[in-house]
Amino acid sequence: MEKRTAVLNEKDTAMYIGMSTSWLRQTRMNGQIKGRTPGPPYIKIGRSVRYHIADLDAWLDEHRVIDNWSQR
Repeated sequence: MEKRTAVLNEKDTAMYIGMSTSWLRQTRMNGQIKGRTPGPPYIKIGRSVRYHIADLDAWLDEHRVIDNWSQR
């Protein structure tokens, strides 16, 4: 049997990534808008929305910024 990945609901996801639930909803409704940060991947089953923790960790890593000024 396949191992299950832990998932979070919208409220817990917002806390996990440090964003608001309304931001998560807006990114899901609007999709990718030029010049804006896209939201993390999600799972939708009926009206329920869930986020894999592994996907959230990867999404956070993708948006990590390293300050090059401190290296000068």
